[in-house]
Amino acid sequence: MKLGFVSAILADYSFEEMIDTASELGFGCAEVACWPQGKAERRYAGVSHIDVENLTDDKVDYIKNYCKERNIEISALAFYPNTMGNDLEMREANVSHLYKVIDASSRLGVNMVTTFIGRDQFKTVEENIEIFKEVWPDIINYADKKDVKIAIENCPMLFDNGQWPGGQNLFTSPIIWRKLFEIAPNKNFGINFDPSHFVWQMMDYINPIYEFKDRIFHVHFKDIKLHSEKLKRAGILAYPLNYMSPKLPGLGDVNWSQYVSALNDIGYNGYGCIEIEDRAFEDSEARVLDSLRLSKRYLEQFVI
Repeated sequence: MKLGFVSAILADYSFEEMIDTASELGFGCAEVACWPQGKAERRYAGVSHIDVENLTDDKVDYIKNYCKERNIEISALAFYPNTMGNDLEMREANVSHLYKVIDASSRLGVNMVTTFIGRDQFKTVEENIEIFKEVWPDIINYADKKDVKIAIENCPMLFDNGQWPGGQNLFTSPIIWRKLFEIAPNKNFGINFDPSHFVWQMMDYINPIYEFKDRIFHVHFKDIKLHSEKLKRAGILAYPLNYMSPKLPGLGDVNWSQYVSALNDIGYNGYGCIEIEDRAFEDSEARVLDSLRLSKRYLEQFVI
């Protein structure tokens, strides 16, 4: 398994600075954020370390060579928008950009895109499955022709007042995964598995690894800390979800030995990227870099 990080945490770094940092810290890969230039929809979004809209052949060669010289692989091109939202203009723009990310992933030889399914937060699950049938088969088929895998992260995107009710990502549970994989059985359509989201939803994050072993294309290493007293007072339907906090791996409630053991059991030897969203490490550039060092040091007891 190759250990890396999601590049969005280095939002103010250039592509070169981000790759140099990955190399200097001893990582093997990076999941590279590829949002439209200057369009941040939310925290950790809007970061663009590769401008896929203006990707010339010369730039493709430059990126490949730059990474090769520093021994850093690009695990995936990352773009996490809402492609099924009720704002049809935004939906169209997000889908359009996603196609460009797929094209760039193919041209760069990365052949992986990490993203969300999206969701109309004002409609039921059943209604959103119908929207999925309209929006996603064409995207998946297009990616398949480009030899690109689509790895969907299992984050509900249900955190603040802009995402309630319903959340902005349908891909939240194995029950829903099964339905979507029946609709789109393409072998290039799979999962970017993040255990932290299952923890705060009070779900099992180990057994799905075995059930969906052939669909796990990419994994995240992010922890979550449950605040039991807040949970007791507010319950799991709390608004906002202030009974939990994203943390660095090892500082929350994910059992990392069990998680990595399960990945080893299924023969997973792909990319695992640390996703930094721990506010305790965001007050300075030095603390951000510390968060990457600490996460790497902790995970190396499980991942070599």
